[in-house]
Amino acid sequence: MATAAPLRLRITEIFHSLQGESRSSGFPTVFVRLTGCPLRCSYCDTEYAFTGGEWWDLPAILSEVEAYQPHYVCVTGGEPLSQKGTFLLLTALCDAGYRVSLETSGALDISQVDRRVSRIVDLKTPGSAESAKNNYANIDLLTANDQMKFVICDEADYLWSCKQLVKYALTERCEVLFSPVHGRQDAAALAEWILRDRLTVRFQLQLHKILWGEQPGC
Repeated sequence: MATAAPLRLRITEIFHSLQGESRSSGFPTVFVRLTGCPLRCSYCDTEYAFTGGEWWDLPAILSEVEAYQPHYVCVTGGEPLSQKGTFLLLTALCDAGYRVSLETSGALDISQVDRRVSRIVDLKTPGSAESAKNNYANIDLLTANDQMKFVICDEADYLWSCKQLVKYALTERCEVLFSPVHGRQDAAALAEWILRDRLTVRFQLQLHKILWGEQPGC
């Protein structure tokens, strides 16, 4: 009888750094960056993860993560959910006792993600040039363990995002993150808009870029 092929995933990099975004910002975290993404956002800062990478089997991934002795693990991309094996990877990481988060574009279905995972789901703004690919069905799946992220390119994006907050009652579902596009949207201006409009969202900057710039693996 034939045996099932071992689970393999195409990985761009596995590295140890500080989490630069989300409610876990500042915590030492191991990042597992998967290769491939069906989107081409205008501000993408990980284009090097679109192609290439290397095939890793699941035990090798878990062994590499364990070597850093982390408390937090973040599965990111690219778009991690573009690889079907990601669901099993997330469950295996949870079973190993890590606090696991998933960074996903919001274009693909999150319903099969292990519920122990904190799902950080983008809602793409018009300025991203990919808002037509938003999977709005994901919103009904969000819980208090999850976060929804808006990456703001300009004031038009901000106003659009505010409308989505109201339309989908997002702050009643989960924590909401507003982040300025690094080097494009003035961070102080975004902070002022949030204060002016009394929004109950978390303003965030990309801590890793402040510390280390744009270099991969940080």
